[in-house]
Amino acid sequence: MFKTFARRAVLAAAISAVALGTMGFQSNDGQDRRVRIINATGVTMTHFYASNSGEDDWQEDILGQDVLRNGASVVINIDDGSGACIYDFKARFADGDELERYRINVCQITEYRYTAG
Repeated sequence: MFKTFARRAVLAAAISAVALGTMGFQSNDGQDRRVRIINATGVTMTHFYASNSGEDDWQEDILGQDVLRNGASVVINIDDGSGACIYDFKARFADGDELERYRINVCQITEYRYTAG
């Protein structure tokens, strides 16, 4: 019975976290980490990663099953709960190219544009 309750509590917490993230609430420290990612490369973005710069590896693909077509944008709440503002971005594109950008302060910017060239 305890395991069932614990699983439900974890599930409810996960659902709440997703709901809060998609509703655009600020984190506990009051910093707004929502960033509009703009794809102006001419190629569809197939994967996007944003990892706290203090981490040694890339976190999960934020786009998941979605893609970000050329000319499109998406607002992402880049908040891993750590209170960090400095993140590294990695974008993968349909043509196989990958672009990595380091030490982006998501507490100070509201958009990040990927461009061709």
